[in-house]
Amino acid sequence: MCQVNVPEEKDPNVLVDQDTADDAGAYLITDDLALIQTVDFFTPIVDDPYHFGQIAAANALSDIFAMGGQVKTALNIVGFPVKKLGADVLAQILQGAQDKVTEAGGVIIGGHSIDDQEPKFGLAVTGVAHPQHIYRNQGAQPGDVLVLTKPIGTGIITTAIKKRKEHISQRIMDEVVYWMSLLNKTASETLKAFDVHAVTDVTGFGLLGHSFEMVKGSNLSLEIFYPDVPLIEGTRMIAEQGDIPGGTKSNLKWLKSQIHFPENLSETEQLILTDAVTSGGLLIALPEEEADQYVDLMKKNNQFARKIGRFTTRQSKAICVTD
Repeated sequence: MCQVNVPEEKDPNVLVDQDTADDAGAYLITDDLALIQTVDFFTPIVDDPYHFGQIAAANALSDIFAMGGQVKTALNIVGFPVKKLGADVLAQILQGAQDKVTEAGGVIIGGHSIDDQEPKFGLAVTGVAHPQHIYRNQGAQPGDVLVLTKPIGTGIITTAIKKRKEHISQRIMDEVVYWMSLLNKTASETLKAFDVHAVTDVTGFGLLGHSFEMVKGSNLSLEIFYPDVPLIEGTRMIAEQGDIPGGTKSNLKWLKSQIHFPENLSETEQLILTDAVTSGGLLIALPEEEADQYVDLMKKNNQFARKIGRFTTRQSKAICVTD
């Protein structure tokens, strides 16, 4: 997204706005209630319309969960060539989204559509949280551990599916759809029992891009343990075959000066770490003991979570990747 300078209107009830690159905006309603609002939409990344609706919805809903909120309502945002693709395809997209919003504990109360030759779909979502319990992408402390709740690689795999679907196994396609459709609801709700210092989710800027936003906001540095970073099955093989999204390459170019990579880490491996993710997991900064307990509890509840890094005092580079 390009940056443009627009004069801001200041309101003392605004708790979180676009100044900090947080996942959503937050607005104070009462001493005990804040609204959390976000919007996200994109073009299809899978062929199946129902799955596309689910993935687009999960991606938009994730911003609410990343800030510790509860989903309440959502509005459909639709650009669609109904004469070309038919109303049935649109109905499947909407059904996929509705099922995910229901799973999230919310309800779709309307929306808006336009005729568009390239299909686009997403949601504007409203959630709620206690004003003092909103997670931010800044606030990590030296010694905190970084936890990730989904493996990465969705951008690389979906690019390969678009280019040469017949060469990608059904198992890999099913797995990438599973991870993109998975809500971050349980990961977020499980955090409520812990001393959380900072949270964001992994989306278009990739693992390293969103990690960079966390250390930038906290004036720290971060060590990423490359062998511990979880990958969706097939990610490395597909990346080595050259199926790299343009956004992933742009991410690496943007971050290159901020990151120290070990000499033996190939450019392909660097690109995997900056892969432009759709509907990724949460990135969480916790004290080490809390992180261990959180990971154990997630595993006990058949949920995924893995420690992948550690925050340090500010170093010459914002992020150091170790092997």
